[in-house]
Amino acid sequence: MNKATAPLLAEHLQFHRQAAEDGLLHCLLLDCSGSMLKRSNLALAKGLLLRWTEQIYRQRGELAVIGFAGNQARLLQPPQKAVPYNDAWIAAIGGGGGSPAVNAVQLAEQTLAKVRKAAPGKKIGLWLLSDGRFSQLPARPRHADFCVVVDFENQQLPLGRAAQIARLWDAEHLRAVDLIGDQ
Repeated sequence: MNKATAPLLAEHLQFHRQAAEDGLLHCLLLDCSGSMLKRSNLALAKGLLLRWTEQIYRQRGELAVIGFAGNQARLLQPPQKAVPYNDAWIAAIGGGGGSPAVNAVQLAEQTLAKVRKAAPGKKIGLWLLSDGRFSQLPARPRHADFCVVVDFENQQLPLGRAAQIARLWDAEHLRAVDLIGDQ
């Protein structure tokens, strides 16, 4: 309805959601497998996770965390505004077993599809924190606007799968040792 020169009435006002209002959701996929337990990689990943949750909170962003180990992926933190105190739930994250990365990406897809439906303009970033020690490479998550692979591989005989996933996903590839030095 066009107001033109008529007095402003309630029916002249229309709500249009803008993408900038929808903010940014960071979805982190945390590899909690047995290979991540070796060489303290899971502890390092949890340290980065703690630091990032604090940054996301200060930026008024949203956070979702999916942990994967054994034969399952679990939603550790559902998508929500980041909160200031995360020490307890991050410290409680355990590990061991296999690396069901495909299950983690499938759970991320289901979770992010709901977010996308509720807030189509929300920007979504997906972060994979892993040493890449799994056999099947997961497909790129469709609902992520950008992806980052944080590579924790530090074995003498590297497989290079994290870098391979980054190429497959057209994602940024970061080495965890470089990020840990930034603390």
